[in-house]
Amino acid sequence: MARLNDDAQWIVLMGFIVSFALFFLAIVVNQSTVVGQTTAEGVIEFPKNDIIDVRNEILFSSGIVNPTNLTDVKNDISSIGLARKMAIISFNATPAPPGSSYKNVILIHYNNGVTAYNETANY
Repeated sequence: MARLNDDAQWIVLMGFIVSFALFFLAIVVNQSTVVGQTTAEGVIEFPKNDIIDVRNEILFSSGIVNPTNLTDVKNDISSIGLARKMAIISFNATPAPPGSSYKNVILIHYNNGVTAYNETANY
């Protein structure tokens, strides 16, 4: 650059700065699309309707089934969840502590390999 005049050196320097800025912006834009894609996939993979359906069935069955048949209901829900949804589903219903207005305290566990969901429901 020794033989170029001052104006030419300034033009070459600005060319380098602009090219590095465009390169940096291209990297930033590329990374932002990757983050947006994985976030959208995470929302799609969350089995909200499956969890709501399982929760409703567990709450319904724990309210109408006597405690002696509750083990049969647990086995049925676990085997159906594993066969149809490829999810491990378990729950445990215990009587509510004395003095509370609830009948049962139910612990629900749902895991399909991607999403793990745990809930304590008072029924």
